[in-house]
Amino acid sequence: MKLSCLQENLDRGLNVVGRAVAIRTTLPITNNVLLATDQSRLKLAATNLEMAISCWIGAKVEEEGAITVPARLLSEFISSLPSEKVDIGLSPQTKTLGLKCARFEARISGVDAKDFPPIPKVEEGIATKVEVEALRQGIAHVVFAAATEESRPVLTGVNAEFDGDLLTLAAADGFRLAVYKLPLAQPVSQKTEVIIPARTLAELNRLVAEQEEAVEITVNPDKGQALFRLKDIELVSQLIQGTFPNYAQLIPKSYNTRAVISVADFLRATKTASIFARDGSGIVRLVVAPGGEMTPGKVIVSARSEEIGDDVGEIDATVEGEEAKIAFNGKYLTDVLSVLHEAQVALETTNPSSPGVIRPVGVDNYLHVVMPMFVQW
Repeated sequence: MKLSCLQENLDRGLNVVGRAVAIRTTLPITNNVLLATDQSRLKLAATNLEMAISCWIGAKVEEEGAITVPARLLSEFISSLPSEKVDIGLSPQTKTLGLKCARFEARISGVDAKDFPPIPKVEEGIATKVEVEALRQGIAHVVFAAATEESRPVLTGVNAEFDGDLLTLAAADGFRLAVYKLPLAQPVSQKTEVIIPARTLAELNRLVAEQEEAVEITVNPDKGQALFRLKDIELVSQLIQGTFPNYAQLIPKSYNTRAVISVADFLRATKTASIFARDGSGIVRLVVAPGGEMTPGKVIVSARSEEIGDDVGEIDATVEGEEAKIAFNGKYLTDVLSVLHEAQVALETTNPSSPGVIRPVGVDNYLHVVMPMFVQW
């Protein structure tokens, strides 16, 4: 193996695949990154056995070859080099990778590429394309609502339902539910439902930040793996096996009170209340008060802690229905309000012990259901 490439390209490529390098593992080679020549380009690949990321960068290849070396060591060394040409050579007998850039040289001991876990190939199955911006918004609006605890594995993923030219993403952790609908740039041939790990989608969202072209998605026939193909990058992920809860029945069909509030004002009031709610189990109380003939309605956002004190914030609202009281975990409110781009949001409630529904005003492709907290009023 003998080639040369630019330091900045190699550094960027290592940063891309580095997110898939295993951290705690019983298989030491998954701490490594694979370097392989591939049709006059350099292919970098890393896997933690759940997810694998491959990235191709331009290179001048003189001799073909492949090797794996410790990912962190290589990445830290390359990022410290000047922005010049890097010459890479491999000594096949000693499995040592030689690197030379400007006046810097390093030799890194590697492990044979044959020992690297094979990256699954997903070539057939359900295939579609999604525009980058739509995908980014979709992931951002749901991924935070997935569970982080492994006790119910299906809830650590995002349920993705491909149907015709529509993709519905849903995530729930037992306390909240986020559902987002987005268009597919290429319709699917048959309806398919899979559970994609939330971690995979969070990584995908980072990778598409610099993309412009549509992302190709392929789900293999047995729904075991999914491939996300970007320009010069491929991400393959294992899918979560199991059945996602029937979330449609968790969405309230009606409400007694609906308040339309400015997203920015609601977010500020919630963040302020959350400071006082930290010692009080994170409880933020909301009182929705309808207005009179001359006065606007309002939402009173408050929190109190026995030890430190309390706070109350008032925001104007357009209220329909009766007065309502409900309490939520402040973090759940700030999480959802932080991803909304719309100017106004509607809060729909039935009673203090029923879930509240948050919907951005002006669009109908997103809703967020939050379970209430039980408090003494």
